[in-house]
Amino acid sequence: PSLWTLEMAQFAMVAYYILGGPYSVQLGDHVRMDLAYGSWTPRRKAAVDSITVLFLIFYLAVLLYGGISSTTYAIEYGERAHSVWRPYMWPVKLVATFGIFLMLLQAIAELFRDLLFLRGVEVKHQAEAGL
Repeated sequence: PSLWTLEMAQFAMVAYYILGGPYSVQLGDHVRMDLAYGSWTPRRKAAVDSITVLFLIFYLAVLLYGGISSTTYAIEYGERAHSVWRPYMWPVKLVATFGIFLMLLQAIAELFRDLLFLRGVEVKHQAEAGL
């Protein structure tokens, strides 16, 4: 079992982290750098967040494009890892691409949440709503 345990643990951690990120953002539990942000008004926070999330959306869109390309390649050519175990790479790449897609959807949801707040409609995170 020592031939596959390290690689399997790495694949499991990729899934854990890449799928945990969107869930964390959905609940509003993501870590923020709080040098000045904490003292801002909620309206100013929403305005700044709505601008910065645009950069995140662009980054995630580029990352998703690369993930789809890499996953398609792995499936099409039967890509395998360069280890003794030689597992197929498409499952972990598919999970990573799916996680990037979920993070992109969540970033878009955050953008709409901030824009609605700036228009006077308050939309709460799931944790605040008690769901």
